[in-house]
Amino acid sequence: MSSAYTPIQPVKLTHPEWSKDAVIYQINTRQFTQEGTFKAAENHLPRLKELGVDILWLMPIHEIGEKNRKGTLGSPYAVKDYYSVNHEFGTMEDLKHFVKTAHEMGMYVILDWVPNHTAWDSVLVSEHPDWYTRSWKGDFHPTPWWDWTDIIDLDYSKVEVREYMAEALKFWVREANVDGFRCDVAGFVPIDFWNVVRKELDAIKPVFMLAEWEARDLHAEAFDMTYSWSWYDTLKVIAKGEGDVSLLYVYYSWNEKAFPFDIMRMLFVTNHDKNAWDGTMNETFGDALEAVIALSVTSEGMPLLYNGQEAGEEKRLAFFEKDPIAWKEHPIGALYKKLFALKKKNTALWNAKWGARMIHVPSTAEGKVFSFVRQNEKDKVFAVFNFSAEPQVVRFHEHLFHGKYTDYMSGTQVDLADATQLELKAWDYRIFERQ
Repeated sequence: MSSAYTPIQPVKLTHPEWSKDAVIYQINTRQFTQEGTFKAAENHLPRLKELGVDILWLMPIHEIGEKNRKGTLGSPYAVKDYYSVNHEFGTMEDLKHFVKTAHEMGMYVILDWVPNHTAWDSVLVSEHPDWYTRSWKGDFHPTPWWDWTDIIDLDYSKVEVREYMAEALKFWVREANVDGFRCDVAGFVPIDFWNVVRKELDAIKPVFMLAEWEARDLHAEAFDMTYSWSWYDTLKVIAKGEGDVSLLYVYYSWNEKAFPFDIMRMLFVTNHDKNAWDGTMNETFGDALEAVIALSVTSEGMPLLYNGQEAGEEKRLAFFEKDPIAWKEHPIGALYKKLFALKKKNTALWNAKWGARMIHVPSTAEGKVFSFVRQNEKDKVFAVFNFSAEPQVVRFHEHLFHGKYTDYMSGTQVDLADATQLELKAWDYRIFERQ
């Protein structure tokens, strides 16, 4: 007997199989190399593969508008022509070669897509001026309330706008063989557009879609992964000593109850926005940085590595000018490489339905220490984080954490039981992998 109350599967899309244990890497092409080109960036692909990277996210590749441009080179998010390649970065053939080389190494490439707005001098302005929203004065205008003075908003109440944007998206999958898109301010574009275009893209090849937005319903039919701004904001407050672990309980409660299980949320300690406008990862997280990085990899979600982090990210990269990354070996790069290796080999840490839920392990330091288990029939991880500026001596309750483990970071064999007592330095952490 049918019922109107029969549960509906909340996630109707199918994630690409290759995303199950993936980590994502953001490339700011302009600053990634001295040359700032696809060809020069391609030389880094073997290094990124060795680091453990799977998905390469290229910031917008298109020609940039000149009218009302910010700075000398302008923002890559002020797109002049969706079918163009910015000559600053190279040619269409250069991009295709980059994608082909990445594929041969077992990596995937997604393009940064800017659907909400265009440059003031976009080719669409002269061809289709009626495709834009207007101010109360009847003029083209930027997105309301923001200082995005170099762009003007498209009007998604127009069927023609939707059809044009869908065809442009499909063009890059067909012609450049890219594997999906990171969609800028995705929540500013109607969800029904995304739901339709995802199906059309998947009909060409299975794609991966990342929304720069934080909303449950985008996951149903359109996006594999959304941003987790709230995770970043929560850890930022804790790292500054302005809140305790109880804030993480709030985040993970929402993560478990308000979002479906078979989805991915992107976890990051920096990205192009945070680096440029808020500060480097060290400025933001200070002594808590390594623990926050470790949580981004062991937690439910997909970790993001923004280019330059593995070299220490010692400066805020200029956004509208040339400002190349100073590449060098750095302990943060070694940390990410080691953590990514754990994520790939331990199935409990995989993404979406392929991974396991986090289960809280109560302790004697609930406001200071964050501890959880992720386990399935094959693998188990017990993770403990001292998110405080004071050393902690902590014991754990119940028996979920019991067992024989390897302390992953040190390689030490340990047997954890009721009597176990851990001594953690300020901002210290432990990751135990079941033997």
